[in-house]
Amino acid sequence: MHAFDVLGDPVRRRLLELMADGERPAGELTDAVRAEFGISQPAVSQHLRVLRESGFARVRPEGARRLYAVDPSGLQDVDRWLEPFRAFWSQRLDALGTELARGRRERRLADPERTDR
Repeated sequence: MHAFDVLGDPVRRRLLELMADGERPAGELTDAVRAEFGISQPAVSQHLRVLRESGFARVRPEGARRLYAVDPSGLQDVDRWLEPFRAFWSQRLDALGTELARGRRERRLADPERTDR
């Protein structure tokens, strides 16, 4: 399955978001996604399996629990695909940084008593 096919599903994207802060027990992931999307436990398990098999998530057994975490290898494929397109937003981010610095400088010059320089 292509990386964007995996990420195209909102349930799988949400699971990755939940795992972004670190390992999460399967039960916690299941409860959160079931509450948000109203799907069954077996459906959540299927989404977790797709994430594992496509290289976006890894699982670690801990006693009777299964802990899921983001596997960066799947995201690296997405990152490589996006590389040619970065110039489109990098220039805009650079321009934004310039404008923010200009605004800070203008505020500083307008109020020489400011202490937050």
